[in-house]
Amino acid sequence: MREGIAAAGASMLVTSALRAGAVDDAFGDRIPVVVAAGKAASEMASAFVSVVPRAGARGLVASPQAGSAAGNLEWFDVGHPVPTAGSVRAGRRALALAGGLGPDEVLALLLSGGASAGLAVPLAGLTLEDKSAVTDVLLRAGVAIDGLNCVRKHLSAIKGGRLAVAAGGRVVTLAISDVVDPQPDDPAVIGSGPTTPDSTTFGEALAICRAAGGAGTLPRGALEALERGVRGELEESPKPGDSRFAGTRYHLIGSRRDAVEGAVRRARELGFSVTVLDEPVTGEARRAAEGYVRTIARLAHERPRPLCIVSAGETTVQVKGRGRGGRNQEFALAAAFHLVRRFPDAVVASVGTDGIDGPTDAAGALVDTSTPARAVERGLHRPEHYLTANDSYTFFEALGDLICTGPTDTNVGDLQVALIG
Repeated sequence: MREGIAAAGASMLVTSALRAGAVDDAFGDRIPVVVAAGKAASEMASAFVSVVPRAGARGLVASPQAGSAAGNLEWFDVGHPVPTAGSVRAGRRALALAGGLGPDEVLALLLSGGASAGLAVPLAGLTLEDKSAVTDVLLRAGVAIDGLNCVRKHLSAIKGGRLAVAAGGRVVTLAISDVVDPQPDDPAVIGSGPTTPDSTTFGEALAICRAAGGAGTLPRGALEALERGVRGELEESPKPGDSRFAGTRYHLIGSRRDAVEGAVRRARELGFSVTVLDEPVTGEARRAAEGYVRTIARLAHERPRPLCIVSAGETTVQVKGRGRGGRNQEFALAAAFHLVRRFPDAVVASVGTDGIDGPTDAAGALVDTSTPARAVERGLHRPEHYLTANDSYTFFEALGDLICTGPTDTNVGDLQVALIG
């Protein structure tokens, strides 16, 4: 796991991309004005300014992680996954920088997962509380990231290509992707695509909100804004083919593939036969875990052992209980019950490469075929209750099976590793 996360390190990815030459050609002699946003913002900005010193003159770093800004860049503490007042300040400052570019300047957007909540400028008439409440309801309903970002874009004055429009199309984006579904590494989904044309509509956003309404009360102001958009009373987000994007450049510099390749290299060094799952692990965490264990059971009969199976992706959780946990912990706990039925000797770990799984201090968890039995021995007499209550953190904390890395300053989604003897 450590090697996988390290292989997706933001600093290394930015440095490699810049030194490869193609990205630097996009800037030419222009002076980059940096807007770095997301969980990898600090590392991306530091690496960028290190390689391109003239970029440190002005700009900002908006991060939910503790850190510092390189050069003369401004630092903004922002929220995740729900935006905060700091997110609004950062978003407004980013729009001001974009709109105030000098003739010899270009906006350099350094984008990573978490930027959607980090750059938040509500539409006129909406409040931060409105946007935060919408995000909370959609997350509790288990809405996937593409649906969540569709709604975010239609309640925002910066997302869905609007930052690029503010910059007059003079923008170069370097992105590290945590997006796996429905289209892997979709530029319009990463960070809600602030510099990318948006093909979604107010109608789609409204339908997503209405479908998720059972998970909580959506603010009336947000629903009214979407309804006004459907009626054509609000301007749609800029669409593909819009001439205002003609001068933009976009470079994907990192994704889950980097983490997978790092884990694969280490497993081979340790003497494992290695298989990589072609399809990302997605969907509701419990169902995904069942399908995952079924897949690795089949592969265990087909491939030589000891076997290491590496995969990546991002699941969702429908929160119905009052416990603590995250999608990786829930995935791992659900997988444990299926492992018992299929394997005499298997270990599965699932982590968020950002080091943060849900509203907890853990990155994920580790399970094996003995997990349910060990839980009973520790006094957790109904292990399945912790899954029903969305209380996987309490379960794994009692067993000592949490994986805690601390913030990693990168984010390429989730990584799973199965070891089968």
